Amino acid sequence: MIPFLDLNQVNAPYIQKITEASSRVINSGWYILGNELKTFEKSFAEYCEATHCIGVANGLDAITLILKAYDFPAGSEVIVPANTYIASVLPVNYLNLVPVFVEPDPRTMLIDPLRIEKAITANTRAIVTVDLYGRSCEMAPIQALVEKHHLKVITDAAQAHGATYNGHKVGSLADATAFSFYPTKNLGALGDAGAITTNDAQLADKVRYLRNYGSFVRYQNEYQGLNSRLDEMQAAILSVKLPYLDAENERRREIAGRYLSGLKCKELVMPPGDRIQDDAWHLFVVRHPRRDELVTFLENNGVQTNVHYPLPIHKQKAYSALKDLHLPLTEQIHREVISLPLNPVLTDDNIAYIIQTVNQFDYQ
Repeated sequence: MIPFLDLNQVNAPYIQKITEASSRVINSGWYILGNELKTFEKSFAEYCEATHCIGVANGLDAITLILKAYDFPAGSEVIVPANTYIASVLPVNYLNLVPVFVEPDPRTMLIDPLRIEKAITANTRAIVTVDLYGRSCEMAPIQALVEKHHLKVITDAAQAHGATYNGHKVGSLADATAFSFYPTKNLGALGDAGAITTNDAQLADKVRYLRNYGSFVRYQNEYQGLNSRLDEMQAAILSVKLPYLDAENERRREIAGRYLSGLKCKELVMPPGDRIQDDAWHLFVVRHPRRDELVTFLENNGVQTNVHYPLPIHKQKAYSALKDLHLPLTEQIHREVISLPLNPVLTDDNIAYIIQTVNQFDYQ
């Protein structure tokens, strides 16, 4: 069986350095808000071409803290993609804001800039873009809308470490960008971890307070904050892995290129390959009208797949109030998507076998 993702294999090349870094943290006696965090924040900010990086506990908290720092009035509208993981939207509700769902571009499956402006009202305060599957959204038209309507743009880049747009790294394109370092990500920690990047010094300063109970000086609280800190252990592990991110992303691009040229299965809708070098290729997501049959066929033939994601947000029990929302493109995508294995430890033989097996689906 070719696994969808084997984290033991992914982390194996770095085990010695991770062990050394972990011992250094343990022996330091300092485990929260220390030098390991400062080192990683500086390195990741530079990597993202951003002025500031603030390490936080996870990607969900990263979005929450950005929205909390902006302090939009309760009931303000925030435009969000209809096709995304629920973590991109939960913070909007947590803060008593109103998510306004916008359908995707059917080609990229990312939020459609042409549909965004129709959703903007006098009550809109921000747009949340999600760089789903590792590809940056079309930020130029979105930035034009932000400037025209005096909005903030927040990017959820949990799947897009190292992606670029018009020559600039994701993490420097929005007013603020949220990252997750969940273990499966292109840059993955060995536990929950996240960060925010921004070029806005005032926002960065406020987030630093908010992540630590609203305090920067111990026992003095300026805001009603959260406990959301990237700990020293995970920061040290991320510092070990960051220098290898570009090389791993390049391998992902090679694999994606092989898939794009080799997959010939009828009715298979492929991801766009026009910006293959800009895409971080966190996932290789295709669509097929008989998705469940294809999943079973591949599993029976030794290829493990995944579905990102099987049920759209507005059809989740947690959002039952939105069950009557009509989002046909998003609903079709969630019925049809399938993620093929794509990670740096796949061998050329693995890739050839996956391509061959997918193409055989037409002849079962």
